[in-house]
Amino acid sequence: MLELLNVSRRFGDTLAVAEASLTIAPGEMVGIIGRSGAGKSTLLRLINRLIDPTDGRIRSDGVDVTSLRGRDLRAWRARTAMIFQQFNLVGRLDVLTNVLCGRLNQVSTPRMLFKLFTPTERALAIRALDRLGLAEAALKPAEALSGGQQQRVAIARALMQQPRIVLADEPIASLDPHNAKVVMDALADINRRDGITVLTNLHTLDTARTYCRRVVGMAQGRVVFDGEPEQLTAAALQQIYGQGDPAVVLDERITSTSLPLRPAAAVTR
Repeated sequence: MLELLNVSRRFGDTLAVAEASLTIAPGEMVGIIGRSGAGKSTLLRLINRLIDPTDGRIRSDGVDVTSLRGRDLRAWRARTAMIFQQFNLVGRLDVLTNVLCGRLNQVSTPRMLFKLFTPTERALAIRALDRLGLAEAALKPAEALSGGQQQRVAIARALMQQPRIVLADEPIASLDPHNAKVVMDALADINRRDGITVLTNLHTLDTARTYCRRVVGMAQGRVVFDGEPEQLTAAALQQIYGQGDPAVVLDERITSTSLPLRPAAAVTR
């Protein structure tokens, strides 16, 4: 169980996240929506402890995440894998090595620098790539792949961390329609088959409705909606997106037929 208790983050005079409180059950797939600047990315970075909250607490299974330091903090970051909009791969390195970098918290620095990975680690990386349809690209430079392929490499790298939670920060914002669907299908498959909790920031409402059985809406740093997609009424959308045409937040690239809307089974680890 992941709990955010009145979590806030201030950057100077700007309150990026304001008193956010959420409870995320194991195995949920949650879409976080809102306009640019609503606080979505900051919220995920707070959960991963890439940044610290100004106020409030984050807890996971009774552990105070906000107090973790050193080795315990590195272990938490390994269990809450981040996937970024811009992939964060090393372009000149081959795909397999990029995936193996997901073992950074479990592998010593000399082993990582000299690529001294065990046969078991390499087999796990190939298995992750194969699951995402990229095993044949294992020895190619990451920079030679398309954007959608690079994002799938980033997902495979996250799987190498053996995470309990995946935090995807706008994972399809820079992708074309086909690759956007492939990436979202991959995240949904990880959620369903592995029981891994997935929290994903999404610019588009239709994508959240299609893939997530729970949607969190943010506006000006605050959580203003938390419920099922069917509960996103016109009034709720106005609270999330403000005045204007709601059509601007619809994403016709991924239709509601791409994945059945059904709740992911919660998994207790």
